[in-house]
Amino acid sequence: MNRTNRILPVYAGDVSGAASALFELGGMVVIHDPSGCNSTYNTHDETRWYDQDSLIFITGLMERDAILGNDNKLVDDVVDAALELHPRFVALCNSPVPFISGTDFPALCKLIERRCGIPCFYVSTNGMHDYSVGASNAFVALAQRFVEPAQSREAALNILGVTPLDFHQPGAADELRAFAERAGFEVVSSWAMGSCLDELASAAKAGVNLVVSAAGLRAAKVLRERFGTPYVVGTPYASGMALKTFAVKLAEALHRSARLGDCAWPCCDARTPAPNGARCIVAEPVAAGSRAAEEELAYGLTSRVICPLETDASLTLPSDTLAYGEEELEVALSAAEVVVADALYAPVCPAVARLEPWPHLAFSGRNCYGQQTAKR
Repeated sequence: MNRTNRILPVYAGDVSGAASALFELGGMVVIHDPSGCNSTYNTHDETRWYDQDSLIFITGLMERDAILGNDNKLVDDVVDAALELHPRFVALCNSPVPFISGTDFPALCKLIERRCGIPCFYVSTNGMHDYSVGASNAFVALAQRFVEPAQSREAALNILGVTPLDFHQPGAADELRAFAERAGFEVVSSWAMGSCLDELASAAKAGVNLVVSAAGLRAAKVLRERFGTPYVVGTPYASGMALKTFAVKLAEALHRSARLGDCAWPCCDARTPAPNGARCIVAEPVAAGSRAAEEELAYGLTSRVICPLETDASLTLPSDTLAYGEEELEVALSAAEVVVADALYAPVCPAVARLEPWPHLAFSGRNCYGQQTAKR
């Protein structure tokens, strides 16, 4: 079988990504799935459960409901909960079973909104894609439904694509804000850590959007289409020596885009293609490209990015590799001398390669917190 994993874990699924994207916004996320699955989508992939609550529910889908259909029960339960809890919105997500049975979620959203008067929208998920797809779909739904026209300001920006699945380190969201403020920008909203729904709704006030992960790219394109807001793709990655050469390039690109209205991809443009590079970075493409750019600018190291996620081709160079499944990863890494990746990638690295652990919560979950030293 192609693109299967024998040893490696898989990345968090699209349902987890959608729930993470909507976690802090005061809405009610309803996942149509059998009872007991909530811990899979949230507890294992969501660090914010430890210190804050969110209205994320499972419908308790029964085998009889899945086979014969019982949408009235779903609608009644969601409406009753919404009228009791008064969320800012209701978001419906689905798991593989209702996806296969063809449940009409857009129609259900209309019925629920009509009965309770609370905005209700569908986030397309089916458990067959990775977390970045689910988070991306959730951000797109927010951009289409809630963002209102406003007069933009050149010195203001939104940060798009911030979830613990990619930014699990304590204070990571605050560091992104601090970078923007040091660069001379007011942060209108952070999608979606550290901002409320009202702040996201005012996103059109920004003169430029900073896309810090693949999950934020499609929302940036929606805001570009609706309001003409340009976007810049990159993460202000700081190397171990705390050099921030790439962050300077990123800040310059943000000011240039805000002034001229053009989009930019510093995470790709600020680095040299390395088709046969002995140094490989396996990670989410924006983070990996930004780290590769920083290390090249600061130390002269060139790296080939290997992306194991479903992603937009614009986030990688032609010399980079999109690898799905263990066999493709083993081929892509076969000539590597240094591999920068989550430590759980060790089994598919060449025996002679040195692994520099770069923890990724969406891949290794709670195990990522124990990765401190290089392996091999």
